[in-house]
Amino acid sequence: MKTQSLTVFTLITLSLQLAGCGNSDSGASGGGGTTSVVGTSGGVPSNGTGGVLATGGATQAPTGGATGKATSTLSSGGQSAGGAQATGGAGTGGTKAAGGTTAAQATGGALPGTGGGSVGGKSGGGSSSGGGSSSGGGSSGGGSSSSSSSSSGGSSSSGGSSSGGSSSSGGSSSSGGSSSSGVGGTGGQLGTGGSVNPCDGIGGQSSTAQREIAFGTTLNAKAQMCESWQLAQSLAKPSSATWRAKGDQHRTYRFAAANADVAYRVCVPTNWDGTSKLPLAMFLHGAGNDESSYLDQNNKQMVTLANQHGYVLVSPLGYNGAYGNFLRLPAVFGQPAEAQKFIDAITPDTEHTNELSEKDVINVLELVLNEYPIDRTLMFLMGHSMGSGGTWYIGGKYSDYWAALAPMSGPFVQETGYPWDNIRKMPIFVTEGTQATSLTGSHTLRDWMTAQGFKLTYKEVNADHPGMVPLVLPDNFDFFDRVRTTK
Repeated sequence: MKTQSLTVFTLITLSLQLAGCGNSDSGASGGGGTTSVVGTSGGVPSNGTGGVLATGGATQAPTGGATGKATSTLSSGGQSAGGAQATGGAGTGGTKAAGGTTAAQATGGALPGTGGGSVGGKSGGGSSSGGGSSSGGGSSGGGSSSSSSSSSGGSSSSGGSSSGGSSSSGGSSSSGGSSSSGVGGTGGQLGTGGSVNPCDGIGGQSSTAQREIAFGTTLNAKAQMCESWQLAQSLAKPSSATWRAKGDQHRTYRFAAANADVAYRVCVPTNWDGTSKLPLAMFLHGAGNDESSYLDQNNKQMVTLANQHGYVLVSPLGYNGAYGNFLRLPAVFGQPAEAQKFIDAITPDTEHTNELSEKDVINVLELVLNEYPIDRTLMFLMGHSMGSGGTWYIGGKYSDYWAALAPMSGPFVQETGYPWDNIRKMPIFVTEGTQATSLTGSHTLRDWMTAQGFKLTYKEVNADHPGMVPLVLPDNFDFFDRVRTTK
């Protein structure tokens, strides 16, 4: 691959101290002015950010739950399947705030100190695993700089696909939508606007499927996209008063596989004309939180940004797991031995729990795609901590959906056993806090991706793990906007 040069530029940002919103377990404090230096490699550069907003912290708990028997090994050749199961414990998560629709969120694959207060009460954290809890606040200050030259290369890996009968779940819901025909292909966008049928030639999940990502579940991505699309069709209610509604909406849908009504959040621009195609940004929350925790922080900063920039903002619960990714501290990028420990510890229970979490993300995405006229070339994925691991995982495994990725402070991905070629041409904006535990892993990831010629933009802000979120959220939406201009 032709070497791509690295552009280093300096962004001068002005810190504005803004008031926090809601109860939280820890927060970040405002500071003075800051200068951030951002490195890019063939990607879209990022703008500076404003001041520090108060954010809440929540501790993490390991994932617990369910079925599946394949195991994987991280090696230079990718992943393997089969073998005996190692034991691993299930964990419990933090309780959801009063007024919410779901009771508990088990966590895993995350850094401590994520999240904050949700509407109606305080978000509780689960027991801490792999790094302890975070407290106190990071202050905004001078960002650090990074630069490196790029070179060609890169490796890829993928798992086997499965065949069988497809399935869908029923039940009523406030969302859904009408269908249109189409075939989901590999390696690219599924189309433009509306619902696209990804089921042609696709079977159901197989009990003997290999892991498409070594540190993820055995779910087959194509089969899951088909299953979730069928679910969205079955739950569609075009006659509902909430169909294609605008504004900030708390919704639920019937998730038959979990035997539960599961909450999700969707925020549609208030100035939408009701017919024009819309870009979409999905957010995956950190450990010990829910679909609303981050959206309600800092006077609904994320909701406001999405509305101002014209995006449909979608936030799933990620039902009781870590979106399918089994990695958590200390298994950051560049630590394959630590990653292998988590892979070896997968049990049928933890497999099932993470499968349900992964399914929930794709279900919610297809529900929204089925209802609203989303521009399928302008779909973006971001997440923090455990949600950053989810962004790497869902972004790589379901790359057909996404135009760009923005993982924040959570390098839960590995060089081997991951389909890097799926995201090789995708702009990626990685952000990190200089006081975060994962900083070294993010540096290693940045340097490797730059050397491999990925379209990477990297930025650090002077803040701790939870405190970096409000600093970089404006950058994320600016980054998405710049990607939109290239489409």
